[in-house]
Amino acid sequence: MRTAEYPAPERILLHLSDTHLRAPSTPRLFDVVDGANRLADTVGVIEASGIRPDAIIVTGDLADLGEPGAYAALRGLVEPLAERIGARVLWVMGNHDERGAFRAGLYDEASDDRPVDRVDELDGLRVITLDTSVPGHHHGEVSDDQLMWLAGVLATPAPLGTILAMHHPPVPSVLPLAASVELHDQRRLAAVLRGTDVRAIIAGHLHYSTFATFAGIPVSVASSTCYAQDLTVPTGGTRPQDGAQAFNIVHVYDDTVVHSVVPVDAPRALEHIDAEEAQRRLGLAGVAPFIAARKDAPTAPIPVMH
Repeated sequence: MRTAEYPAPERILLHLSDTHLRAPSTPRLFDVVDGANRLADTVGVIEASGIRPDAIIVTGDLADLGEPGAYAALRGLVEPLAERIGARVLWVMGNHDERGAFRAGLYDEASDDRPVDRVDELDGLRVITLDTSVPGHHHGEVSDDQLMWLAGVLATPAPLGTILAMHHPPVPSVLPLAASVELHDQRRLAAVLRGTDVRAIIAGHLHYSTFATFAGIPVSVASSTCYAQDLTVPTGGTRPQDGAQAFNIVHVYDDTVVHSVVPVDAPRALEHIDAEEAQRRLGLAGVAPFIAARKDAPTAPIPVMH
């Protein structure tokens, strides 16, 4: 018999994202997708697995329209699950969320428009939730005040290190249209994070699972429990689908962090935005995509015609 290379993980996190719930009286997303039913499917998969995580972290776009009724429905699905499996729940703001309704509906706090930035401790593992939302817009930003706050928190290392949870991932997207709603000025955030005890960044927003590094830190993006992007769409377009919903399980070990994708359902296409339409929308958003040139020629931005 050989002893396994790794002992049991020190902490286990469930990473969900982009639930996009709507109030019960509001028409369904794409006229057919019921975010509450899709989340209920995810809850069933989690409960049937028998997993006992330390926390459930939901990385933004919790409500599709920022409605108080949607946040109430979300709590009604997630908090009973958390109680049954003995986990804490940590909520993260997304671009579809509304700060006042988010604070009041999920944290029972007074409604206001301040960024919802928090620090939570899970027996030595620090989880920082960073609000990258910009009220009235869908791209992400982190203000000077937020960066100063983040640097101050990270100045003191945590016993088991830090997990940074945010909505807009600081990574490239394989879908060109996503550049219109990406996180702006990412280098400023990288300067704050580089060399700190942040062991992993978890995010959402893209509606597909992907992995990268940022400032030398592993980044894990969870897909959506509501609907997912089809990455087999012809190059340049997007095609959201009612299927391929998934969540992640994060196992935190002494010297590594493992992210695993758990699928929930199978796909059904909802919409197709072709490459020409994607370019048009990028132009309306004021985004000029970079297109790779020959190896012996410099890469330059290609102007978008309006």
